[in-house]
Amino acid sequence: MKKLNLGCGEDIKEGYVNLDFVDQKGVDVVFDTNKFPWPFKANEFDEIYTSHFLEHVNDFERTLLEMKRISKDNAKWIIRVPHFSCGVTYRDATHKTFFSYFTFDYYQKFNKNYEKPKELIFIKEISKKLNFTRLAFPFLNIFMNPLINLNPEIYERFFCWILPCSEALFEIEILK
Repeated sequence: MKKLNLGCGEDIKEGYVNLDFVDQKGVDVVFDTNKFPWPFKANEFDEIYTSHFLEHVNDFERTLLEMKRISKDNAKWIIRVPHFSCGVTYRDATHKTFFSYFTFDYYQKFNKNYEKPKELIFIKEISKKLNFTRLAFPFLNIFMNPLINLNPEIYERFFCWILPCSEALFEIEILK
């Protein structure tokens, strides 16, 4: 099973190909992912893990299609991204895309709200959830995560600006 840790930064994972644009200890592949194609064969990876990377890419959709290209059929993606309500999302000038609980719905077959090219229908969400806090006061997750995930649509519509959460977490299966 071949795994990619995409945009790894200092989070080097054993058993993964660790890719980042900065040449530092533990990085296996140094590459600017804003350039295409990436230095991998088609259908190479069974799993792609990426944490707080996708919000930085110049072309989000092209990046997803490149991730799809290097993923095997039924590959798993594990994605962590900052939630749009998190203050850090706006504080960091390098963030180019903002994420909601519903962001990846666009790329699923069931979503008939949008006209889209067939090549953009390629994911099946296995799970998704909001994470209230990432670093500061993680004990709050015990209480807040069940509450905000009870109804994410109501949370994002009415309450996320009062009690902003830190990140959105997705586990996705790739369909080719």
